[in-house]
Amino acid sequence: MPLVQLVIILIVVGVVLWLINTYIPMEVTIKKILNAVVIIAVILWLLSVFGLLNSLSGIRVGR
Repeated sequence: MPLVQLVIILIVVGVVLWLINTYIPMEVTIKKILNAVVIIAVILWLLSVFGLLNSLSGIRVGR
């Protein structure tokens, strides 16, 4: 994935999150949860794009 496309996607996600936080009335706790979910999803997506998430797939927790 080209770096320009990656930056554009991150900017679009940031602007959409900012618009939701600014113009949609929600409780503060719901906004915090939404922000956390979006940030975690973006971090996981970035790890996947850079190929770091694939190396973690062999790690097992529990059995």
